[in-house]
Amino acid sequence: MAVRAVRGAVQLDADEREHLLASTRELVTAVLEANRLSAADLVSIMFTCTPDLTSEFPAVAARELGLGDVPLMCAVEVDVVGAMPRVVRLMALVETDLARAEVQHVYLRGATALRRDIAQ
Repeated sequence: MAVRAVRGAVQLDADEREHLLASTRELVTAVLEANRLSAADLVSIMFTCTPDLTSEFPAVAARELGLGDVPLMCAVEVDVVGAMPRVVRLMALVETDLARAEVQHVYLRGATALRRDIAQ
């Protein structure tokens, strides 16, 4: 068993609370499913949002999925000129038997353009 980092991101259509929560739930669920993980495998999740997303904390969506005992943190992504707008990113630290090369990073919707090299 090793601790691995799993990356993921989703681009939102708009900064609307319910859309942010639904999109974040979709992202977290996709990361767990792609890596055959359960809540018990999660060490922690760090979420970031681009500065144009202010309607809600992404961690709220994780709590709605039942991850109440997983340490979660939210932060604002670095505001780089020309960066993709309306993106929620996550980095989950997980305990898994997967080798680093087997970890499936998940990029949804427009966020697939962020990391074409590792997006599944």
